[in-house]
Amino acid sequence: MFYVYILYSESLNVYYKGFTSNVEGRLESHLLGKSDFTSKAKDWKLVYTMDFETKRLALVEEKRLKKLNRASIEKIIAK
Repeated sequence: MFYVYILYSESLNVYYKGFTSNVEGRLESHLLGKSDFTSKAKDWKLVYTMDFETKRLALVEEKRLKKLNRASIEKIIAK
């Protein structure tokens, strides 16, 4: 399985979108500062996940999410 996820940092007031095959491991990696963008904060919280059977489908969804504005992202999270 592959997952698309959205993280939120309250200190930066920003959302981060990504994909992975291991959500827990990827979140830990972000919290440890192993990603350039997310290393700017240590308070990332997982606010959304969606699972996919193929990597290709997950990548398509990640790309779609990255094009959305903040209001659209917040509507998705609120569901």
